[in-house]
Amino acid sequence: MIKYYFKSIRSQAVKESTEHKPGTWVHAEAPTEAETAELIKRFHLEPGHLQDALDEDEVPRLEREGDQTYIFVRYAYKAANGEMDTAPLLIVFDKEVLLTISPVHLPAVDALLKGRTAFATTQRAKLTLLILSHISDQYDNFINQTNRKIKAIRARLRGQGLTNQDLIDFVTLEDELNEFLASLLPTNATLRRLLVGRHIPLFDEDQDIVEDLLLSNEQSIEAIRSNLRSISNIRDAYSAISSNNLNQTITVLTLATILIALPNVFFGMYGMNVSLPYQHATWAFPAIIAFNLVLIITIIIVARKKRVI
Repeated sequence: MIKYYFKSIRSQAVKESTEHKPGTWVHAEAPTEAETAELIKRFHLEPGHLQDALDEDEVPRLEREGDQTYIFVRYAYKAANGEMDTAPLLIVFDKEVLLTISPVHLPAVDALLKGRTAFATTQRAKLTLLILSHISDQYDNFINQTNRKIKAIRARLRGQGLTNQDLIDFVTLEDELNEFLASLLPTNATLRRLLVGRHIPLFDEDQDIVEDLLLSNEQSIEAIRSNLRSISNIRDAYSAISSNNLNQTITVLTLATILIALPNVFFGMYGMNVSLPYQHATWAFPAIIAFNLVLIITIIIVARKKRVI
């Protein structure tokens, strides 16, 4: 699907057309082979870069081909199954138009078309930075959601109410955070190259926006690393608690086995069909019971002094 948007500085609303003209924003979402070929022919694009834009594993980078600048980034989105994922986005800064190519829906399109942010498609550099800013904001929102989920699971850990599903959620959250981290690190390298100003023309105000994006991404990266450390610490704490509970259970069961086994030795001896000392004495059975009680109490006292129980 290819759409053409146009809005000048004096325009009140974005207009969608079927053809392009200078100052148009051309957005292609999950383009077919025919649409890809049309874009290559109409805007003289590098075919290899468009193929890379549709590769789900493509990493952020910056390329220059003649008068065109190819900016590869990755943006975060929520998949149909509710999980967070990232996808590549190619921004082509042409001398007349701005092109964006994405394999799945780009949330920044809706944010710009329906939002209150003032922009003009004729200001290609500013529009590029607005798209990058929205992508950065999406990362922040998803990271904050992940942080809240981690805090909720950590609260359950205090009450020792952690479940197997929580551990499965940890694996999912960790994968998402690592995906975000792998996207943001090279994105910052791309933004630093943009600051040089040789790839797209940047005014002083635009350079401030790029620097703010760099700072925001750095904060997001630190937040991701902090969340990853929290997940690791919670997992380690849960393993330590589980191991300690298991040790205590084994200790109690072992002590219970000893307390049951020792009296049975004497009961078993006097239950044998052989002659035993004092077997006809009336006080023999109470004496055996008393001896076993003393033995059990002694074992318990020693266990408590040794802090076994």
